[in-house]
Amino acid sequence: MDIVKESVQTIKGIGPKKARLLGKVGVYTLQDAIDYFPRDYEIHPGVTDIVDIRKGEFVSLSVKFQGRPQVLRKHKNMSILRWTAKDDTGSIVCVWFNQPYRANQYKVGVPYYIYGKAEFSYGGIQIHNPLVKEYVREIHNQCQIIPVYSLVEGLTQKDFKNLIGQALNRTEKGIEDELPSIVRERFKLADKGYSLYNIHFPKHQQALEWSRRRLVFEELFSIQMALYAIKEKFGTDNQGLIFQWDNKKMDKFIKDLPFALTGAQKRVVGEILEDLRKETPMNRLVYGDVGSGKTIVAAIALYAAVMAGYQGVLMAPTEILARQHYETLKTLLEGCGIHISLLIGGMDNKTKDQIKDNLSQGVVDVIIATHAVLQEDVQFNNLGLVITDEQHRFGVRQRATIAQKGNNDPHMLVMSATPIPRTLALIFYGDLDISLIDELPPGRKPVKTYHVPASMRNRIYGFIRKQTMLGYQTYMVCPSIEESDKIAVQSAVELYDELSSGPLKGLRLGLLHGKMNPVEKSCVMKKFEEGDIDVLISTTVIEVGVNVANANLMIIENADRFGLGQLHQLRGRVGRSNSQAYCILIADTKSSKAKERMDIMVRSNNGFEISQKDLELRGPGEFLGVRQHGLPEFKIANLIRDMDILKEVQTAAQWILELRDTGLKNSILEKAYNKFSHKLEEITLN
Repeated sequence: MDIVKESVQTIKGIGPKKARLLGKVGVYTLQDAIDYFPRDYEIHPGVTDIVDIRKGEFVSLSVKFQGRPQVLRKHKNMSILRWTAKDDTGSIVCVWFNQPYRANQYKVGVPYYIYGKAEFSYGGIQIHNPLVKEYVREIHNQCQIIPVYSLVEGLTQKDFKNLIGQALNRTEKGIEDELPSIVRERFKLADKGYSLYNIHFPKHQQALEWSRRRLVFEELFSIQMALYAIKEKFGTDNQGLIFQWDNKKMDKFIKDLPFALTGAQKRVVGEILEDLRKETPMNRLVYGDVGSGKTIVAAIALYAAVMAGYQGVLMAPTEILARQHYETLKTLLEGCGIHISLLIGGMDNKTKDQIKDNLSQGVVDVIIATHAVLQEDVQFNNLGLVITDEQHRFGVRQRATIAQKGNNDPHMLVMSATPIPRTLALIFYGDLDISLIDELPPGRKPVKTYHVPASMRNRIYGFIRKQTMLGYQTYMVCPSIEESDKIAVQSAVELYDELSSGPLKGLRLGLLHGKMNPVEKSCVMKKFEEGDIDVLISTTVIEVGVNVANANLMIIENADRFGLGQLHQLRGRVGRSNSQAYCILIADTKSSKAKERMDIMVRSNNGFEISQKDLELRGPGEFLGVRQHGLPEFKIANLIRDMDILKEVQTAAQWILELRDTGLKNSILEKAYNKFSHKLEEITLN
C-alpha cells in the first residue's frame, strides 16, 4: 500500500476520536495531513530585553518567574492569574484568564521563553495569555516562523503540528514530485520534499517563500494542464472554417446600424473578423461592461457567418435574455434577408419541431436559443459560428456539445458582462483570446449610486413617485421570492402586496420572479418594455440582459445580501439612455466588510474594479458561483497575490504543449486529467 494513503490513525496520538474530528476538515490520510497547509504564520522574533519593549508589539522574552502567583476570583465563572517575571533589564506581568492551573505549571527561578503581545496597563507591562516554553538559547534566540492551522473544535494547534510532523517523517521517501524535472529546472523551483517540510515548519523566511512559490506553481500547473486535457478530450479534429464575405456589404451593414460603433467596438469587431478569415477556429472571449454594446458586436459576427454561407447560433442562459437578444437581432438582421428564429424551452412542441426542422434544412440562418439547443434532436445544416452569452454559465462539455453539431469545427465567440478579473480569465480561459470593450457609447452618464439605511424608505418612495411623474420607470429588486423565517429579507411577493395598497398606491406595479411560467414572465416584461408598468418588483431574474431604456431608477432591497458583481449587473439595467439614472442600495450594514462593499458600489461604476474587489472579499469559488458545484478549492494558491506565478504557469503549460517529446507531454496531461477532471469537466465557469 502507498504509504501516503495510510490512515491518520497510524500516527501516534491520533485515535478514533481525533480521526473523526480530522475528518471534518477533510483529513483522512497522511497525504491529506501533508496537504493541510497553514492558514497563517506567527513570526516570533529573537529574544529581546524587557527594557526595549514597545507598546502593542509582539515580543519574545527570556525570563524567570518571581515570587508567588496571584489568583483573583472576580465571580463564580471568572478567575485571573497574575505572575511577575523578570530578566536583567526589567519586569513584566503575565496574565491568564480562567487558567488557574498555570500556577502549578511553572517553577520560580527557571528560565522560560515567553511570546505574546505587550500591553501597558496599571503602570507596567502585561502580556495576556502568553505562550510559555522552557528556554533553549539555540532555538529561541533566533527568529521563529510558527505555522497556524485552521482548527475544528476538539483539536489544537499542537495536534496538527504533531500529526503533520510525523506524517512528513513517515512519507519522506514516498512523496511523488508531480512537476517534471525540466519544468523545475527551467523555472528554478524548489524540491517537493523540501517545499512540503518548509511550508509547515519553515527554517527561515526565504525557505518559506521558496516553498510556497513551488507549491502554488504545482497546484496551478496541474489545474491548467487538466483543463487543456479536457479541452483536448472533448474537442474535435475537424477542419476549421475560412469565412469570406463581400466587404462592401459588410461596410454598409455596419454603417446602417442604429448606433455608430465606439472605438472599442471597432477594435473588437476587427479582431473577430480577422479570426473568422483564418483556418484555425476562432476561440475568443469578449468582455464588455454592462451597456457597452456587446450585442451589436455579436450581430456583425452573425452577419459575417451568414454572408459566408454558414448558420450561426447565439446561446443565452435564460429565456428572458434569449427573447431580448431575439428582438434586438431580428431588428438588425431581418432587413438584410437573414432568417432568424428563437428556440426556448417555454415554446409549445409543435412550434419547436417546426423550428428544428427549418434549422436542419438550412431555412433558418440564425438561431437564438437557451440550453434547449444542446438537445440531441437539434441539428444544424451548416453551423459555422457559435456565440455564447454570459460564458460563466456554460461548462466545457456544453461548449463541446454545441461545437460538435457542426460538420467542421465552428468558430466560437464567448461574451460576458460579468467582468471576471484577468487572473481568473488566465487560468479558466487559458486557450481563449481575450478582447475587451472598455468604452461606453457616447452620451451615457454614469449611474449615480447611493447607499441608504432602511429607515429612509419613505423618502425613496417619494423619489419613485417623482421619477414616475417625469415619465420614467423603476426596478425594485429583492433577494428572495417568498417570505422565509430563516432569511430576514423582504420578498418580492410581500413587497408587491405592501406597496400596491400602501406607499405606491395609484402607480402601475408589476411583479416578476423565477417561479412564474415563461408565458407569465414574457407578458410582464412586454408590459414593462411598452411602458404599461411604472414600477417592476422583481427578483434577480432581471439581472442579465434586460434592456428598457426608459427605466432610470434601480432600487435594491437588502443590498448587502448580493455579491458586488451581481449588484453591478443589476445597476446596469438602468442608465441605458442619455438621461441621468440612479441606483439606490438599501442596506443596514453592521459589519465593516459589508460597508466596504457598499462603498465600492457608490464610488465606482467600473465593472473590472468592482469584480476585483469582489474577488478579494469573497474568494474565487464564491465569486464565480461554483463553490457548490465542486470547483477544486485551492489548497495554497491565491489568485490575487499569485498573479506573477500564474503567468509563469501559463508560460510553462504552453511550453509543455509545444514539446516535441509527446510522451512526456501526454504523461503530464494524463496525470493532471486524472487528478482534476472529475471536478473540472462539468463546472468550468458553469
